[in-house]
Amino acid sequence: MSAHCCHDKGHELERIALHKDIRRVLVVVMMLNAMMFILEFGAGLIADSAALMADSVDMLGDAAVYAISLYALDRSLRWRAGMALAKGGFILLLGVGVLIEIVVKIVWGHPPISSVMLLFGGMALVANLCCVALLWPYRRHDVNLSSTFECSRNDVLANVGVLAAATLVSLTASPWPDAVIAAIIAFLFFRSALRVVREAWPQYRGVAPAAAE
Repeated sequence: MSAHCCHDKGHELERIALHKDIRRVLVVVMMLNAMMFILEFGAGLIADSAALMADSVDMLGDAAVYAISLYALDRSLRWRAGMALAKGGFILLLGVGVLIEIVVKIVWGHPPISSVMLLFGGMALVANLCCVALLWPYRRHDVNLSSTFECSRNDVLANVGVLAAATLVSLTASPWPDAVIAAIIAFLFFRSALRVVREAWPQYRGVAPAAAE
């Protein structure tokens, strides 16, 4: 009996310690994304870059996603799945916003400042690689953290796209690479949203109401 009790207590302590580690990681990545949103959005305005601004809005979305993940950490499985569904919807809305920015860029745009894009796109890439590294050990912990990791992984691809757009803008003096990369970022938003919803919905529907309390 005593050995069984100690065994159960050990598992409980491991669970608490794991949650503390996850909470610490989420706080760090949330702060990184919030900081990069401010820097990258300002740089996007200065450079007149749709891709840079789209990437910065993605950073803002991720900061909100991490805040939701922190709040959902100690909740029930169904509650966490519901938060993952909410994140999927939020990502979808961001994609719509990026599409609007692309239309504005095509109609009234001119070539952005490629040097600013390279500088801040590179900074964002470093920040997101740090986020991916921090989240990697917890990517399969539950659907909530899985969707959080998905956001950061997509951000790395978006950052690489911004750097590619900056290089092409510098070589061609055309606004089209900027608009095309912004469109690709929007596509990543939509794909990520659908994947998060597809994974979270069965878990949300499959838990009995009593377990959701």
